[in-house]
Amino acid sequence: MSILGLKKKTPKTFKVKVTTMDAEMEFSCEVKWKGKDLFDLVCRTVGLRETWFFGLRCTVKGTYAWLKPDKRVLDQEIPKDSPITFHFLAKFFPEKVEEELVQEITQHLFFLQVKKQILDEEIFCSPEASVLLASYAVQAKYGDYDPNFHKPGFLAQDELLPKTVLMQYQMTADMWEEKITAWYAEHRGIARDEAEMEYLKIAQDLEMYGVSYFDITQNKRDTDLLLGVDAQGLHIYSPNSKLTPNKSFPWSGIRNISYSEKEFTIKPLDKKKDVFKFYSSQLRVNKLILQLCIGNHDLFMRRRKVDSIEVQQMKAQAKEEKARKKMERQILSREKQMREEAERAKEEMERRLFQLQDEARLANEALLRSEETADLLAEKAQIAEEEAKLLAHKAAEAEQERQRLEVNAMKTKEEKRLMEQKMREAEQLAVKLVEQSERRLKEADHLKQDLSEARDAERRAKQKLLEITKTTYPLIAAYSAPPSAAVPAPASTPAATPAAPPESDPAYEGTSSRLDFKDSDMKRLSMEIERERLEYMEKSKHLQDQLKELKTEIESLKLEEQQQQQQQHLHHHHPHLPHEQVYTLHDARAYMPEPLYIPHANRNAAYASHMAFLEEV
Repeated sequence: MSILGLKKKTPKTFKVKVTTMDAEMEFSCEVKWKGKDLFDLVCRTVGLRETWFFGLRCTVKGTYAWLKPDKRVLDQEIPKDSPITFHFLAKFFPEKVEEELVQEITQHLFFLQVKKQILDEEIFCSPEASVLLASYAVQAKYGDYDPNFHKPGFLAQDELLPKTVLMQYQMTADMWEEKITAWYAEHRGIARDEAEMEYLKIAQDLEMYGVSYFDITQNKRDTDLLLGVDAQGLHIYSPNSKLTPNKSFPWSGIRNISYSEKEFTIKPLDKKKDVFKFYSSQLRVNKLILQLCIGNHDLFMRRRKVDSIEVQQMKAQAKEEKARKKMERQILSREKQMREEAERAKEEMERRLFQLQDEARLANEALLRSEETADLLAEKAQIAEEEAKLLAHKAAEAEQERQRLEVNAMKTKEEKRLMEQKMREAEQLAVKLVEQSERRLKEADHLKQDLSEARDAERRAKQKLLEITKTTYPLIAAYSAPPSAAVPAPASTPAATPAAPPESDPAYEGTSSRLDFKDSDMKRLSMEIERERLEYMEKSKHLQDQLKELKTEIESLKLEEQQQQQQQHLHHHHPHLPHEQVYTLHDARAYMPEPLYIPHANRNAAYASHMAFLEEV
């Protein structure tokens, strides 16, 4: 034997692609493998021990077929593709999922398959049940509802309801999501396997759950009936109604099932009942129907027997596993609750911390504001104090000014009274002066009359004297002159310069004494008149000066009084203005006093008398 002959030959293989409900797997299979070898490999890969529910299905010439376990894979009617595609699906369905499905992976695969059948409308489901099933599906996928995490729109990418349900009502996706979320929020605390089991418990009560439908006829011409095969038995339906069967054959009432080419025969256990025969379109369909009937009947009989040691061990392990998971879930729930409480406490502490920080920040800001306010108030207080001092100073000044104004007012009143008294005295004096002027005028008239009389008397005396002189002077000259000196005088000499009369003449003496008396009276009178005129002019000038001074004082007093009244008026209406700005030049001009009024008649009389007196003097 050669060395090459000792080497083990490499077996021939072919590629197989197996698709489960949530994964895809590829295997390299030997040519001699039977269907059971490939099925066991897939179950080991998936971790499935409840293998009697599942099978490998493929599609051949428009119909599906299940891979037979006791026949080589390549010898069966399968697609000739490479790799060969099989679907790992549930072939038989349990009557009661809660009692028969032991492993969690089994529940999960059934959940995914039933959910897909409902969404693909292979199983009819009412809208209410669809929403409830969708809420359990969401619970199995997302866990407990958290409004902080599951915001509106989080189900937008999930397919949860059949299309017929969506089209049956005029509701938006947000409205459906709101309804599903309302149910979903009530499933809080349910684990994923429990949510899937609740889903299956609701789905197993649906009329089309676990039923495989086939088109049949009671004769060879029409296909007017449907055959349904499920875990309960065989059912005959009308073509338009898959919900309510027209006739049912439970597994417990069937004695025998057989087919011959396209004819299928159901023999009831009760021999009195008629044998039910129907026809299918293909022989392959009859083989599939018989295969499903045998498998469902075996499971039906198996459920009525005591579980095998393997199943008992599986159930015990599943029970322990469920108890362990339940304990873990409880521990996890407590830990989660404690964590949530700790997180809530943490959030509360953080919130409280943030609140305290905010309060501290607000307090600091308030403190800063209060400090700023205090500084501002201190500054305002200082300003107010300064203003108070200034106001007190101004008040003192105002009080002093008021006192001064009162004193000035009193003085003004007194001076006004004195001025009025002086004015009255001046008026009285003016009246007296006028009267005195009139009286002086009368006296001047009398003096003038006396003067004219004196002048007439003097003229008459001079005339008489001249006459006397003319008659007596030659005699006197002749008598008194020596003889040699007796020269006749010119005719005009006596008139030009009369000779002095002799003193020894008694007549001349008498005349001369009378003339001397008249001259002395005239001189005396002239001197007295001149003296009185000078005194009158001096008094008039002094009186005019007093009147001017009095008028000036009166005008100044009136002006000052009007200024004080104007200042008091403006200070009353504008107390904020200083006293320096109260009185203006316009106000002073507005309140200028009028000059002292002297009656026109008296003024004219005094002036006329004065002028007449001066002209006379």
